[in-house]
Amino acid sequence: MTGTTGTLVLAGTPIGDVADAPPRLAAELETADIVAAEDTRRLRRLTQALGVHTTGRVVSYFEGNESARTPELVEALAGGARVLLVTDAGMPSVSDPGYRLVAAAVEQDVRVTAVPGPSAVLTALALSALPVDRFCFEGFLPRKAGERLGRLREVAGERRTMVFFEAPHRLDDTLAAMAEVFGTDRRAAVCRELTKTYEEVKRGPLGELATWAAEGVRGEITVVVEGAAESGPEELDAEELVRRVRVREEAGERRKEAIAAVAADAGLPKREVFDAVVAAKNAARTGA
Repeated sequence: MTGTTGTLVLAGTPIGDVADAPPRLAAELETADIVAAEDTRRLRRLTQALGVHTTGRVVSYFEGNESARTPELVEALAGGARVLLVTDAGMPSVSDPGYRLVAAAVEQDVRVTAVPGPSAVLTALALSALPVDRFCFEGFLPRKAGERLGRLREVAGERRTMVFFEAPHRLDDTLAAMAEVFGTDRRAAVCRELTKTYEEVKRGPLGELATWAAEGVRGEITVVVEGAAESGPEELDAEELVRRVRVREEAGERRKEAIAAVAADAGLPKREVFDAVVAAKNAARTGA
């Protein structure tokens, strides 16, 4: 592809306080040929607050039309357009639309750049008072209880600090599930309405936070959870190994994968866990 191609610009937008908008955002909004916005009404409120006027074409780009609109935007980029992508809050692609467009643009050798901006992930992490030297972002957990428990069990042994997004009406169930899987004493922080008027950071053990959230919590929520403690291989008897495999199977994992995961968590050879499962199965069959 020739040098006549355009540029895709991913721009961070405020997660609460409009004064946090990066300085370059205003210039990009005014000069972009196309502004692709997750919500065009929110974009209008943002431009009004910033005192800027978009001169380019404004189109919607959200989860429902992301697949269909991506080819149209890539075609415009191939023709030399400067396309600005903004979401409702934070950086595009981080639990928001954007990944498909970036991947498609890169595939066509289109230049992709960014206007760095506010991030709920990093803001919550910094405010959590939990270790920040190593962390991972897990996004939104599944809505269904069984799938949510299964996902949490997958990361139960994660050593890094974990960051999650959650809807306010599901926060109590999520914290209760975390307390069940990670333990009631695991430290965590619930960050609510970051940078907004009613910003609140509630820190404490998961058990206490689950009780607090049961009364109802409002606003945009980011949850930060301490990673698993560093320790040597666990001393587990055969009965506990079998129980852990069964829990993973009930969550939807195949037996082979469950055995491998349990062995890895316990620091044991897969053969030892496999033998324990087979022995338990034979004992159940014979009634021993």
